[in-house]
Amino acid sequence: MRTVFLRRGLVALFAAAVSFGAITQAQAESLRIGYQKYGTLVLLKAKGTLEKRLAEQGVQVQWTEFPGGPQLLEGLNVGSIDFGVTGETPPVFAQAAGADLLYVAYEPPAPHSEAILVPKGSPVQSINDLKGKKVALNKGSNVHYLLVRALEDAGLRYTDIQPVYLPPADARAAFERGSVDAWVIWDPYQAAAEQQLQARTLRDGKGLVDNHQFYLATRSYATQHPAVINTLIEEVRAVGQWSQANPQQVTEQVAPLLGLPADITLTSVKRQGYGAAALTPEVVAAQQKIADTFQALKLIPKPLSIKDVIWTPPAKVASAP
Repeated sequence: MRTVFLRRGLVALFAAAVSFGAITQAQAESLRIGYQKYGTLVLLKAKGTLEKRLAEQGVQVQWTEFPGGPQLLEGLNVGSIDFGVTGETPPVFAQAAGADLLYVAYEPPAPHSEAILVPKGSPVQSINDLKGKKVALNKGSNVHYLLVRALEDAGLRYTDIQPVYLPPADARAAFERGSVDAWVIWDPYQAAAEQQLQARTLRDGKGLVDNHQFYLATRSYATQHPAVINTLIEEVRAVGQWSQANPQQVTEQVAPLLGLPADITLTSVKRQGYGAAALTPEVVAAQQKIADTFQALKLIPKPLSIKDVIWTPPAKVASAP
């Protein structure tokens, strides 16, 4: 009888091991990408070139849309995606929360593609006029830093305004019904509000922030699959070059995916930054400044070291310059 039970136990263990191996292999053969309603990943998804290249490596691509960078990086943190793109601030908050992420590439500055908006006819004429006012924003998103810098530049403190933390759709609704005085937002939501609501730009990022976009991966995925990450960044760079040279074609392709009119989409496309590249020391230093700023404001609980979470690909799979 003991022999029978032993055999059954060994069979069960073997079956479990095979099952676990199949799951691990399935995970290794997929790349789960998080994206938002803007940027090069939307274009890459539409073109389908990444799927073709990675199919040659036996890798299947899965796409998941998120409403903003903080939500996307929460997905990265809990393991529901392997890779994504966000603005400058979300990875700072995610790193502070313990997310084991790595910066793998960045896009050139796009300071005009985020702004502080006020309703048409608002008495608010300058950043100084926001003192005591309600300002909607997605907490921990790229525009969070824009708001901090704009207030600082005007001689105000963050505590001088009333932040109202809302994701983009809810923030737009609050903005339309007048329950907030200003809205800090990025494209294409920014372009849509400017053209559909005649929202007025109080201040965009020019002279205040770079508004880099960062491509990020979980440390485990980047470490285990550098060739996949390298291919992905090469495709991002290629589609970015094509997009920069063909804004009208990009608009025709992407507008239906975004559910936005062509004129709004074209505005967003033209304001983006294109040209994914490995992070330079200057970009790392700029990102460190953002982290230090939020730590000084006690919006994140501890000092961070950005240089400790920069991916360095193995030489044999390093991206071309």
